[in-house]
Amino acid sequence: MITQYTYLDSADNTGARQLMVIQVLKGGAAGHGKRRLRTGGVGDICVCSVKSVLPSSDYNKGDKVKAVVVRTKYPTRRPDGTYVRFDSNAAVIIDAENNPKGTRVFGAVARELREKNFGKIISLAEEVW
Repeated sequence: MITQYTYLDSADNTGARQLMVIQVLKGGAAGHGKRRLRTGGVGDICVCSVKSVLPSSDYNKGDKVKAVVVRTKYPTRRPDGTYVRFDSNAAVIIDAENNPKGTRVFGAVARELREKNFGKIISLAEEVW
């Protein structure tokens, strides 16, 4: 479950190392009333702030980027009744057309990305769970 202020690892080769969620754009809303905590899971898009970068990166600390969540520690339930969870929370930086900015995706990604039309990320990933 990804909420505001959650730290995510960057799972691509754009040069950003760590991201912090500013706002979840697509995802479920927990709670009732005016102040809802917007939560996200695998395949949800969020606006993030870059917190740490590699020296040869195109990004600087504090840049705002859009990213899609590819791994979560919180278990995701599948229609067949099984659950999948990962060791870390991770995201891939995307552009305006929802294509990944990087040319490689590191680590495993969840199969649910295919249902949410992120086929390019699936094809670049090392492993699909």
